[in-house]
Amino acid sequence: MPDLQIKATINGRKVARSAKPHQRLLDFLRDDLNLTGNKEGCGAGECGTCSVFVDGVLMKSCLLPVAKAQGTAIETVEGLARGGELSVLQKAFHKAGASQCGYCIPGMVMAATAALRANPFADREEIKERLGGNICRCTGYQKIFDAVELARDVQNGRLPATALSEQEHAEGDFIGKNVRRIDAPSKVSGKLRYAGDMIMPGMLHVQVLRSPHAHARILLIDTSAAEAMDGVEGVITCADVPGEDGFGVFVHDQPVMARGKVRYVGEAVAAVAAEDPVTARRAVAAIKVVYELLPAVFDADEAMRSGAPVLHDYAPDNITKHIPIRVGDVEAGFAAADLVLEENYSTQAIEHAYLEPEAGLAYVDHDGVVTVVSPSQNITHHRHMLAKIIAKPISKVRFIMSPVGGGFGGKEDMIYQGMLALLAMKTDRPVRLVFTREESMASTAKRHPSRTTLRMGFTREGRILASHLTMICDGGAYGLSTEGVMRKAAILGAGPYAIPNVRVDTYGIYTNNTPSGAFRSFGALQTQFATESTLDMAAERLGLDPFVIRRINAFQDGGTTHTKQRLGKVSLTRVLDALEQGSGWEQGVPAVRGGARSDLGRSDVRPAVSLGARFAAHDKQEAAE
Repeated sequence: MPDLQIKATINGRKVARSAKPHQRLLDFLRDDLNLTGNKEGCGAGECGTCSVFVDGVLMKSCLLPVAKAQGTAIETVEGLARGGELSVLQKAFHKAGASQCGYCIPGMVMAATAALRANPFADREEIKERLGGNICRCTGYQKIFDAVELARDVQNGRLPATALSEQEHAEGDFIGKNVRRIDAPSKVSGKLRYAGDMIMPGMLHVQVLRSPHAHARILLIDTSAAEAMDGVEGVITCADVPGEDGFGVFVHDQPVMARGKVRYVGEAVAAVAAEDPVTARRAVAAIKVVYELLPAVFDADEAMRSGAPVLHDYAPDNITKHIPIRVGDVEAGFAAADLVLEENYSTQAIEHAYLEPEAGLAYVDHDGVVTVVSPSQNITHHRHMLAKIIAKPISKVRFIMSPVGGGFGGKEDMIYQGMLALLAMKTDRPVRLVFTREESMASTAKRHPSRTTLRMGFTREGRILASHLTMICDGGAYGLSTEGVMRKAAILGAGPYAIPNVRVDTYGIYTNNTPSGAFRSFGALQTQFATESTLDMAAERLGLDPFVIRRINAFQDGGTTHTKQRLGKVSLTRVLDALEQGSGWEQGVPAVRGGARSDLGRSDVRPAVSLGARFAAHDKQEAAE
């Protein structure tokens, strides 16, 4: 199909360019016009990071074929800050601190601009509804709504323009005060470039061949057809790794690309660098791999049983890490208890869903230094591992941390950086890899799914005498951060409570699932969920208020944890006091308070989230009028 000749007005300037028929408007703006303020988050019209105006209408540019741009007037986030002067809305986002990682912010600014253009007097609820097509994963929506309200009031004259100006602080007056982020202007204007936005002269594009099987031996990889294709500059497999082929946070058990066998669906097998992404994808499809399927195991409990498929020879029992903690005599504690509760808890795998998919760029500089630019959250460790992988001295390896468009621990792992470095070395040209959303979800680490059995013994006054916790986590096919997660789960498993008898066992287990890794509050979340839930049940059974049973057992100043850490000042009881007071807590035993509670439905308490809740409230108000 011949190229299209696109004529459009973009940010007030007439543009005439050829475009490929398969391109989306987002591709045309980013790849052909270098307008990278529009980000690609989901590629499916769900997240709103790619929002632009087309003939004045807010649209998701990832859903719009470039042919639809013919003869239109398009406005991107770059067009809002004319002459480098931020718009009122952009200044308001800066003032309100509504730009944490920044990846969603250009789309948010576009949606907010559309909201105030549609109704310059929109109230907060209408602003929420009009921004409903845009997703934020780390700033939190409140500051974004604050920013839109601030801009609305300045535009309408309710507030002076000085409301957007810098705040004056006395020297040292920073803690507890709003301090402007120095990187906010680049985020609200779309100028900040993430790894996927970066380009270099002569840059090649990388695509990855991934395993369709959960567990299989690789009998053959034939890359000859891919290498022979026009536009293909390099193809790599594990055979191209010159050094120690293994990485991970604690145990270096994962090869850069599958070596000998694959262990989960989505594991990298080969990678291609080509002149354009389409050629790279065609080359990936031309690589022939012959597999011999192996038995797979997808359940952590089953993986621990005798006879289960073994994923790694060094761990014949599939145990990545076992962390035991022993304090006192738990059986004696249970024997002395008036109440013993035993419950089973489970948590599921969770996708980080950061809006910026993984991306990176690598090149070999004029001094022969292999340089990798990526949103890695652990670049020093990555640098040392990469030096061993590519068999170069550490002085010949450089990592540059690009802006992180959301990470939450998910970008601690070195997943694709090794492939980038090898392709840059093989082709002697810059190379760039940008994951699709599907690729990100299929191949990168999730929160550890867990099964926890917790037994706790209490006196009738609510004092905890013993706690026995066993947690089994599905660590997936490779170790990544599993050891650290198991350590944190064990250390925090008994909660912030003084318990004389504690037994904890946490296990990270290899399975043929997608690897598990670091995620906010990793490990602590799974075990704390079990401990705090059991405390609530105990409060009900013992006739105690949930706050009371926690105060009875809370660590005090000078206490000692079950890992023998001596504590200085402990603020837990003050935190409980503040929570109780701030929430307007209605004291009492959970089981006897009934359905009507005085601490719910207050004007300063946000109602529970449910579909259509605000519409229902609105209809009720209209009916009353």
